[in-house]
Amino acid sequence: MMIKNTLFLLMGIALCCIGCSVSEEDEKAEILQLLKNQETAWSNHDLEGFMQTYWKNDSLQFYGAKGLTLGWDKTLSNYQERYPSKDETGTLKLTVDAITKIESNSYYVMGQYHLTRKAGDANGVFVIVLRRINGDWKIVADMSC
Repeated sequence: MMIKNTLFLLMGIALCCIGCSVSEEDEKAEILQLLKNQETAWSNHDLEGFMQTYWKNDSLQFYGAKGLTLGWDKTLSNYQERYPSKDETGTLKLTVDAITKIESNSYYVMGQYHLTRKAGDANGVFVIVLRRINGDWKIVADMSC
């Protein structure tokens, strides 16, 4: 009886693990949703909301026209300085060209950004690295130009 109960327990655990596993397609869909959330926040001039997709850590890396910036607070401060109003943020549209798995719980995304705004349209490219941290996808590195 003990062996039978142990086998049922192990089978239940195995089925649960199989049922709970997240596929690569699911992970990519979650990442695409994160990017949609970024578009919405940016287009509403909600820079703090936009930054919620980033790793809130001093080790966050952002590489842009002014070089390397380290840290979530400094990155937000730079965005607030460079984009002080809705005229500068405008409407963001992201085009994703590739989402590539690096390893378990890590991806990089290559794409394009398009800003339609009163201050003049802006377009460029980006590469972001995402890692699942405490169950959420977070951008840990961003290179935009």
